[in-house]
Amino acid sequence: MHNGAAGSYAGIVLAAGSGTRVGHSGSKAYLPLAGRSVLVWALETLAGTGGVERLVLAVRDQDLELAGEVLERELPGVGVDLVAGGPTRHESEHRALRLLAGDIRRGAIAAVLLHDAARPLASTALSQRVLAAALSCGAAVPGVPVENVLAVDDTGRLLPGDGERLVSIQTPQAFRAAPLLDAYEAAARDGFAGTDTAACIERYTDLELRRQAPGGVSPARSRPGRARPGRGSR
Repeated sequence: MHNGAAGSYAGIVLAAGSGTRVGHSGSKAYLPLAGRSVLVWALETLAGTGGVERLVLAVRDQDLELAGEVLERELPGVGVDLVAGGPTRHESEHRALRLLAGDIRRGAIAAVLLHDAARPLASTALSQRVLAAALSCGAAVPGVPVENVLAVDDTGRLLPGDGERLVSIQTPQAFRAAPLLDAYEAAARDGFAGTDTAACIERYTDLELRRQAPGGVSPARSRPGRARPGRGSR
């Protein structure tokens, strides 16, 4: 899939978080899943997406050597650039984008997919659909409808929630590369850190953000009608 867009695509996997929430002393990205490390499954999702020719893996600084060993053992022959992630998800994303900045600026990379290592079961088919939607409208995210939701008015009174219009944002997320890089550079100047990539895109660009639902592409409701994910990979 290339959809006529100039340039190829890049994929970034975020694996710089800790494993504290799963009771692991190291990063959860290296836990085994069906005989392979969790992060390898996430990388394969993006590597199998049509047009993706560059892969970047953001890991904790202390895990750079470990990550290299895992890639050599479990993903031989696949080129992956390693970058030390930052203290937050946003900073890890920015560091990975800086690694791609030269190719983005000269038009060699037209779109970027960002994916959490902690979501190893996302399919390549989903990645392809999200990418196609981003190439069409500029930005796209997968979203699962939120159920059993109640809203609260200004007085604290509970109101029925519109579950059909609230979604929980997941990954992989996809964006046109140049405005994505511009957004992160603007955020760095302002000291802004988003909870996920889409938050930065919403704040600093005019791109139309679309939700990729299982049955097709639907509008993703802007704040506050979208449930953000909790702390994920960074």
